[in-house]
Amino acid sequence: MYEYRHLTSVEIAVLEADGSSASDWSSVEVAGDFRTAQLRNVRFEGRVRLAPDVQIRNARIRNYDIGAGTVIEDVTALECRQESTFGNGTPVAAMNENGGRTVHIFEGLTAQTAYIAATYRHRPGVVAAIDRMAETVAGGARSAQGRIGSRCRISGCRLLREVRIGDDVTLEGVSLLSNGTVGDRSRIGIDVKAYDFITAEAAHIDNGVLVERCFIGECCIFDRGFTASDSLFFANSHCENGEAVAIFAGPYTVSHHKASLLIAGMFSFFNAGSGTNQSNHLFKSGAVHQAVHRRGCKFASSAYVMSPAVEGVYTMIMGRHTHHHDTSVFPFSYLLEQEGRSALLPGANLSSYGTVRDIEKWRLRDRRTVRHDLINFEAWNPFVGNALAAGIAALNTLLDDNPDAQHFIYNTVHIKLTGLRRGLRNYGLALAATTGDLLAHGGKRDEYDGRGAWIDAAGLYLTRNYMEELLDGIEQGTVSTPQRITERLEEFAAHYTEYAHSWALDMLARKIGHEPHADEIDRAIAEGEAAKRTLRQMAENDRAFDCSLDMAVGYGIDALSAEEREADFRAVRGL
Repeated sequence: MYEYRHLTSVEIAVLEADGSSASDWSSVEVAGDFRTAQLRNVRFEGRVRLAPDVQIRNARIRNYDIGAGTVIEDVTALECRQESTFGNGTPVAAMNENGGRTVHIFEGLTAQTAYIAATYRHRPGVVAAIDRMAETVAGGARSAQGRIGSRCRISGCRLLREVRIGDDVTLEGVSLLSNGTVGDRSRIGIDVKAYDFITAEAAHIDNGVLVERCFIGECCIFDRGFTASDSLFFANSHCENGEAVAIFAGPYTVSHHKASLLIAGMFSFFNAGSGTNQSNHLFKSGAVHQAVHRRGCKFASSAYVMSPAVEGVYTMIMGRHTHHHDTSVFPFSYLLEQEGRSALLPGANLSSYGTVRDIEKWRLRDRRTVRHDLINFEAWNPFVGNALAAGIAALNTLLDDNPDAQHFIYNTVHIKLTGLRRGLRNYGLALAATTGDLLAHGGKRDEYDGRGAWIDAAGLYLTRNYMEELLDGIEQGTVSTPQRITERLEEFAAHYTEYAHSWALDMLARKIGHEPHADEIDRAIAEGEAAKRTLRQMAENDRAFDCSLDMAVGYGIDALSAEEREADFRAVRGL
């Protein structure tokens, strides 16, 4: 891109007079318009190339190509001491601490490709093919020469070793980066230490964060001393203070509190309350167990789950749970501790305004300008619809098997009759809302068959059949690159509404027992709209209570009247 030249003897003399030196000046190349004023007190070792407008002060540089417009100041060592893949190919023992779900990270890894590598271990040919893709990327990255992109600013850093840095990156006050790749527009700050890592575009890591063997995805934020090892984090995750070990953190995984530990699990659109602890204490045969907290799960303060365990989507977990529950067929639930037992309130979260707020805010909080992780934000979708139908079937089975019971047990969790009946009502409304909403969008096109099982692949909803076809292609070699995996998934995402419409037609057909006529489809759409209004009103009622004067306790501390207390409450809450 640029024409480089060697320094003249006059330039070398000027540079040496200004405090610069080199192990071999003949190994230093500069752009044609180089000026000696660009460098002061710099030590060059090995092969170094400087693009136009590079400025370096008080630094030691070894075996690096430095891009145009980059500024480097006060750096103890920026060095490539040996051949490196810059983090590419690093094995990350996500989900399973013993390495049973190891994902080899690489630049350009997406949430969906990592999901396939981590979860489809029963397809060893697929896993082996993705590992080969990672090896290919690592092989292409392998070099004894480091690289810094254009328009970067690197200042006040200590040791930067075997690190490849993209364009428009800021490194300020970093303690140590070793064997890693820093994506375009990323920022890494004070006292950060990172080993064997890759960041995607626009990641932000600051204030004493420590990471080892991690992939940090698009627009992720790590701050305030957060520590992580053997973990994968994807788009818009935000972690501070706490700790993560061997986790698969899908998009929007959030943990902000000092006492929180996430370990050996899968998360997505997740929020960890203070004192959250998800442990893997059953070491009888090693640290082999895992937990899966599906999309939208939340841990309340001091919530505890002992692996293995799994919850349905949008479940609120409160208290301690040690009996290895599986509530995957009960979405939108509360999982509570009652008298040492795990008690479930099926569908209770459907009436929570917090759930509505969460689903609506995620799309608005997508900070990305470049989007490689594929994410569906739709509240009503076939994956959740299938879970709702499964929840209805499970609750009806419990009721049919024990028609006179007041209390039921399902996979170690306890359900009261009143909660069961409320769950059936809420699930019925939600399933009608889902079916009606999807029938109202997209057209009937026979080539997009969305019938049957769907999955949530780290943020992307797609049919299980399509995933199986993709896995076959990976295994057989017709899908042979990470880019092609993403392209195939993008092809599905582009026609998501048609696939989802097909699912809804099939759901309606099974409900009424025949292929639906136009008037029956219109009726289902109208019923769906009514169900959505009912559910929204339930959530608004929940919000109204949260905004009512019953929640004004502690407001108007020095108020002399109820009116003053109410005025303070409304001013603070913005009501």
